[in-house]
Amino acid sequence: MYEPVLKTNVFKITGNTYLLRLDDTETKFFEALWWIPEGVTYNAYLYVDESATILFDTWKKGYCDLFLNTLSKIVDVKDIDYLVIHHMEPDHSGCIPHVLKRNSNVRVLAHPLAKDMIKSFYSINNMKFKPVRDLEEVSLGNVKVKFMYTPWLHWPETIMSYLVNEKILFSGDVFGSFSIPEHVVVDRTTVSEEYIKFMRKYFIDVVGFYRHYVERNLKKILDLKLDIEIVAPLHGALWSDVDLVVSYYMKWARGEESANKIVVIYASMYGFVKEAINKLIELIKARDKNVEIIVYEISDSRRAEVSDILGDVIDSRAVILGASTYESRIFPYIEYIVDQLKYKANSAKPLIIVSSYGWGGVAGKLIKDKLSSTQFNIIEVIEFKGKVNDKVVNAFKEAVDKLLHTK
Repeated sequence: MYEPVLKTNVFKITGNTYLLRLDDTETKFFEALWWIPEGVTYNAYLYVDESATILFDTWKKGYCDLFLNTLSKIVDVKDIDYLVIHHMEPDHSGCIPHVLKRNSNVRVLAHPLAKDMIKSFYSINNMKFKPVRDLEEVSLGNVKVKFMYTPWLHWPETIMSYLVNEKILFSGDVFGSFSIPEHVVVDRTTVSEEYIKFMRKYFIDVVGFYRHYVERNLKKILDLKLDIEIVAPLHGALWSDVDLVVSYYMKWARGEESANKIVVIYASMYGFVKEAINKLIELIKARDKNVEIIVYEISDSRRAEVSDILGDVIDSRAVILGASTYESRIFPYIEYIVDQLKYKANSAKPLIIVSSYGWGGVAGKLIKDKLSSTQFNIIEVIEFKGKVNDKVVNAFKEAVDKLLHTK
């Protein structure tokens, strides 16, 4: 029988607080949607002193024996006094039943909505549940914990908590990332560009639909003037540079350009769209030698993943979409990508649509119609029959001129 190889870790992050981390390299599609060959971590936290033992969240359903074994390296599960739940998604709440089964005296602290979720997810009807109020500060033994509601980041019951004694902000899924980070805690001197890429990808894939809630919720937390030394999310690395990690989130939430890059996404069944896209890229590079062009191809030999596409689009300068007409509609995989752009990465960026057809062209118009209610600024829709000709090249030149002069 195949047994997955998973790494478990215990890190002491402050005087009384531990990170319990599972490095998951087995999950290939996060939420059964997002391709993550880079892996992901599940972070739980434990505070221990002579007055209280507090567990903050658990691990993914299916890894609970590993969780309990890792927890036992620090404390016996029977010694846990409190369980704080920041988010009820099963990659964090999955081991709650195993904790409560072994220790029925644990007091559960969470958003009021979490109580019914625990019942419906895990058939737990009897537990010592305390609903926390927004901005409520609770004393747990000698420890003070302040709770803040952060709705729709990214479920309605999500909260953050601030461990006053240790100056730690437990941020839930906010500030999380894909990948297995090299450093437990990062700042501007240790964080890599690659890690920021995985964090941006996580942000847009998981939180993207709710981006308009990010700024208001983060402003609410910042206005409290908490003395935060560590930001501790439920996935990825912890942060000791609060200003930097907040600035990333604010930029991504607004869809701000942070690099001189143009993202090109196209599908080509038999090479006609590919030929057109290559010509368009050639014209762009001739006009702006400093622009970075990131190409995502869907063809008979390549299949770009939407999870990576969204991560690059959100901070790009512009977007180019290429697709043929397929059965009187948009090429199916591009249609799926367009829908995800609309719902996850909707932002004020110039966009060119390129489409080739054999006998009747409709894909370009349909893509434009799909994006008409978004913030994307559609510069041009260029549809042509068969191969690229001089007329099409001239249309490309005009479109490139508009694209490079549009902000």
